[in-house]
Amino acid sequence: MVLQLSRMVRTMSAEGRTSFRERLRRSLAEPSPEPPLAGPRTAAIALILLEGQDSSEFLLIERATREGDPWSGHMALPGGHHDASDADLAVTAERETLEEVGLDLRAHGERVGRLSDFTPIRGVPVAVRPFVYLLSARPTLVLSAEVRQALWVPVAPLLAGAMRATHTFSRGGQSLEFPAWDIDGHLVWGLTYRVVDEFFRRFNLVLAGG
Repeated sequence: MVLQLSRMVRTMSAEGRTSFRERLRRSLAEPSPEPPLAGPRTAAIALILLEGQDSSEFLLIERATREGDPWSGHMALPGGHHDASDADLAVTAERETLEEVGLDLRAHGERVGRLSDFTPIRGVPVAVRPFVYLLSARPTLVLSAEVRQALWVPVAPLLAGAMRATHTFSRGGQSLEFPAWDIDGHLVWGLTYRVVDEFFRRFNLVLAGG
Protein backbone atom coordinates (compact mmCIF):
# COMPACT_ATOMS: atom_id res chain seq x y z
CA MET A 1 0.00 0.00 0.00
CA VAL A 2 2.85 2.43 0.81
CA LEU A 3 4.43 1.73 -2.59
CA GLN A 4 1.11 2.32 -4.30
CA LEU A 5 0.65 5.57 -2.36
CA SER A 6 4.11 6.74 -3.48
CA ARG A 7 3.20 5.99 -7.08
CA MET A 8 -0.05 7.91 -6.69
CA VAL A 9 1.77 11.02 -5.46
CA ARG A 10 4.26 10.81 -8.35
CA THR A 11 1.41 10.40 -10.80
CA MET A 12 -0.31 13.54 -9.56
CA SER A 13 2.77 15.77 -9.29
CA ALA A 14 5.47 14.68 -11.72
CA GLU A 15 3.39 13.24 -14.54
CA GLY A 16 0.88 16.07 -14.59
CA ARG A 17 -2.82 16.69 -14.50
CA THR A 18 -3.72 15.05 -17.83
CA SER A 19 -2.08 11.77 -16.80
CA PHE A 20 -3.89 11.77 -13.46
CA ARG A 21 -7.24 12.34 -15.16
CA GLU A 22 -6.55 9.58 -17.66
CA ARG A 23 -5.67 7.14 -14.89
CA LEU A 24 -8.89 8.04 -13.12
CA ARG A 25 -10.87 7.32 -16.28
CA ARG A 26 -9.10 3.99 -16.74
CA SER A 27 -9.82 2.98 -13.15
CA LEU A 28 -13.51 3.82 -13.58
CA ALA A 29 -14.07 2.39 -17.07
CA GLU A 30 -17.49 0.75 -17.34
CA PRO A 31 -19.54 -0.78 -20.17
CA SER A 32 -21.60 1.68 -22.18
CA PRO A 33 -24.46 2.47 -22.31
CA GLU A 34 -25.11 2.75 -18.60
CA PRO A 35 -27.42 -0.07 -17.42
CA PRO A 36 -30.67 0.72 -15.61
CA LEU A 37 -30.60 0.64 -11.82
CA ALA A 38 -33.15 -1.78 -10.39
CA GLY A 39 -34.74 -1.28 -7.00
CA PRO A 40 -37.95 -0.19 -5.26
CA ARG A 41 -36.27 3.21 -4.93
CA THR A 42 -33.14 4.49 -6.61
CA ALA A 43 -30.59 7.11 -5.60
CA ALA A 44 -27.27 8.53 -6.72
CA ILE A 45 -24.29 9.94 -4.85
CA ALA A 46 -21.18 11.90 -5.85
CA LEU A 47 -17.62 11.04 -4.86
CA ILE A 48 -16.00 14.43 -5.46
CA LEU A 49 -12.20 14.54 -5.78
CA LEU A 50 -10.23 17.75 -5.47
CA GLU A 51 -6.99 17.57 -7.46
CA GLY A 52 -3.95 19.12 -5.80
CA GLN A 53 -0.35 19.55 -6.87
CA ASP A 54 0.99 16.88 -4.52
CA SER A 55 -2.09 15.05 -3.29
CA SER A 56 -5.85 14.91 -3.57
CA GLU A 57 -8.83 15.22 -1.25
CA PHE A 58 -12.43 14.09 -1.37
CA LEU A 59 -15.59 15.67 -0.01
CA LEU A 60 -17.51 14.21 2.92
CA ILE A 61 -20.58 15.70 4.53
CA GLU A 62 -22.06 15.18 7.97
CA ARG A 63 -25.81 14.94 7.65
CA ALA A 64 -27.91 17.00 10.00
CA THR A 65 -29.81 15.21 12.75
CA ARG A 66 -33.33 14.69 11.41
CA GLU A 67 -36.12 12.51 12.77
CA GLY A 68 -37.09 9.74 10.36
CA ASP A 69 -33.85 9.95 8.36
CA PRO A 70 -32.05 6.55 8.48
CA TRP A 71 -28.74 8.35 7.86
CA SER A 72 -29.36 11.12 10.38
CA GLY A 73 -26.03 12.46 11.67
CA HIS A 74 -23.96 10.10 9.52
CA MET A 75 -20.89 10.94 7.46
CA ALA A 76 -21.82 10.58 3.81
CA LEU A 77 -21.21 11.57 0.22
CA PRO A 78 -23.52 14.19 -1.32
CA GLY A 79 -26.52 12.69 -3.05
CA GLY A 80 -30.08 11.54 -2.68
CA HIS A 81 -33.12 9.93 -4.22
CA HIS A 82 -33.86 9.96 -7.93
CA ASP A 83 -36.63 12.36 -8.93
CA ALA A 84 -38.97 11.75 -11.85
CA SER A 85 -37.76 15.02 -13.40
CA ASP A 86 -34.11 13.84 -13.46
CA ALA A 87 -33.00 12.81 -16.94
CA ASP A 88 -30.73 10.11 -15.47
CA LEU A 89 -28.98 9.17 -12.25
CA ALA A 90 -25.96 11.37 -12.93
CA VAL A 91 -28.37 14.30 -13.01
CA THR A 92 -29.71 13.09 -9.66
CA ALA A 93 -26.23 13.16 -8.12
CA GLU A 94 -25.54 16.61 -9.56
CA ARG A 95 -28.88 18.07 -8.49
CA GLU A 96 -28.59 16.71 -4.95
CA THR A 97 -25.01 18.00 -4.64
CA LEU A 98 -26.13 21.46 -5.71
CA GLU A 99 -29.01 21.38 -3.23
CA GLU A 100 -26.94 20.06 -0.31
CA VAL A 101 -23.63 21.93 -0.60
CA GLY A 102 -24.19 24.57 -3.30
CA LEU A 103 -21.68 23.00 -5.72
CA ASP A 104 -22.62 22.96 -9.41
CA LEU A 105 -20.77 19.91 -10.67
CA ARG A 106 -21.79 20.50 -14.27
CA ALA A 107 -20.19 23.95 -14.22
CA HIS A 108 -17.15 23.30 -12.00
CA GLY A 109 -16.44 19.57 -12.18
CA GLU A 110 -15.76 16.78 -14.63
CA ARG A 111 -17.58 13.45 -14.37
CA VAL A 112 -14.87 10.83 -14.84
CA GLY A 113 -16.82 7.64 -14.27
CA ARG A 114 -18.93 5.61 -11.92
CA LEU A 115 -18.53 2.83 -9.37
CA SER A 116 -20.51 -0.32 -8.63
CA ASP A 117 -24.12 -0.07 -7.55
CA PHE A 118 -24.73 -0.54 -3.82
CA THR A 119 -27.53 -1.23 -1.37
CA PRO A 120 -27.32 -0.14 2.29
CA ILE A 121 -26.49 -2.77 4.90
CA ARG A 122 -29.18 -1.27 7.15
CA GLY A 123 -31.93 -2.86 5.06
CA VAL A 124 -33.24 0.41 3.63
CA PRO A 125 -34.95 -0.53 0.30
CA VAL A 126 -32.95 1.66 -2.07
CA ALA A 127 -30.37 1.00 -4.79
CA VAL A 128 -27.56 3.56 -5.00
CA ARG A 129 -25.29 4.41 -7.94
CA PRO A 130 -22.09 6.38 -7.17
CA PHE A 131 -20.53 8.74 -9.72
CA VAL A 132 -17.01 10.16 -9.48
CA TYR A 133 -16.24 13.81 -10.23
CA LEU A 134 -12.95 15.69 -10.39
CA LEU A 135 -12.41 19.34 -9.47
CA SER A 136 -9.28 21.33 -10.26
CA ALA A 137 -10.01 24.18 -7.82
CA ARG A 138 -11.43 24.27 -4.29
CA PRO A 139 -15.02 25.51 -4.48
CA THR A 140 -16.96 27.67 -2.07
CA LEU A 141 -19.61 25.48 -0.44
CA VAL A 142 -22.99 26.71 0.77
CA LEU A 143 -24.52 24.11 3.06
CA SER A 144 -28.24 23.46 3.20
CA ALA A 145 -30.18 22.70 6.36
CA GLU A 146 -29.73 18.98 5.56
CA VAL A 147 -25.95 19.22 6.08
CA ARG A 148 -24.28 19.99 9.40
CA GLN A 149 -20.75 20.35 8.02
CA ALA A 150 -18.53 19.47 5.06
CA LEU A 151 -14.98 18.10 5.21
CA TRP A 152 -12.24 17.84 2.59
CA VAL A 153 -10.44 14.62 3.49
CA PRO A 154 -6.87 13.91 2.27
CA VAL A 155 -6.70 10.71 0.25
CA ALA A 156 -3.07 9.80 1.03
CA PRO A 157 -3.44 8.86 4.75
CA LEU A 158 -6.38 6.56 4.01
CA LEU A 159 -4.48 4.88 1.18
CA ALA A 160 -1.56 4.37 3.57
CA GLY A 161 -3.83 2.54 6.02
CA ALA A 162 -4.21 5.31 8.58
CA MET A 163 -7.39 6.02 10.56
CA ARG A 164 -8.62 2.42 10.40
CA ALA A 165 -11.40 1.63 12.85
CA THR A 166 -14.41 -0.65 13.34
CA HIS A 167 -18.05 0.16 13.92
CA THR A 168 -20.43 -2.11 15.84
CA PHE A 169 -23.96 -2.09 14.47
CA SER A 170 -26.83 -3.87 16.22
CA ARG A 171 -29.64 -5.36 14.17
CA GLY A 172 -32.14 -8.09 14.98
CA GLY A 173 -30.53 -8.77 18.33
CA GLN A 174 -27.11 -9.29 16.76
CA SER A 175 -24.04 -7.09 17.02
CA LEU A 176 -22.13 -6.85 13.76
CA GLU A 177 -18.72 -5.25 13.23
CA PHE A 178 -17.92 -3.29 10.08
CA PRO A 179 -14.70 -1.68 8.83
CA ALA A 180 -14.57 2.07 9.20
CA TRP A 181 -12.33 5.13 9.21
CA ASP A 182 -12.12 7.48 12.19
CA ILE A 183 -11.43 10.86 10.59
CA ASP A 184 -10.84 13.40 13.35
CA GLY A 185 -13.62 11.90 15.42
CA HIS A 186 -15.98 11.42 12.46
CA LEU A 187 -16.77 7.75 11.86
CA VAL A 188 -17.12 6.72 8.22
CA TRP A 189 -18.66 3.29 7.76
CA GLY A 190 -21.36 1.42 5.87
CA LEU A 191 -22.24 2.43 2.34
CA THR A 192 -19.97 5.49 2.33
CA TYR A 193 -16.99 3.40 3.43
CA ARG A 194 -17.76 0.73 0.82
CA VAL A 195 -17.99 3.26 -2.02
CA VAL A 196 -14.75 5.06 -1.16
CA ASP A 197 -12.94 1.78 -0.49
CA GLU A 198 -13.94 0.45 -3.91
CA PHE A 199 -12.60 3.61 -5.54
CA PHE A 200 -9.27 3.18 -3.72
CA ARG A 201 -9.02 -0.47 -4.79
CA ARG A 202 -9.79 0.31 -8.43
CA PHE A 203 -7.35 3.21 -8.61
CA ASN A 204 -4.60 1.19 -6.93
CA LEU A 205 -5.02 -1.59 -9.50
CA VAL A 206 -4.39 0.92 -12.29
CA LEU A 207 -1.34 2.31 -10.49
CA ALA A 208 0.03 -1.18 -9.91
CA GLY A 209 -0.36 -1.92 -13.62
CA GLY A 210 1.82 1.08 -14.54
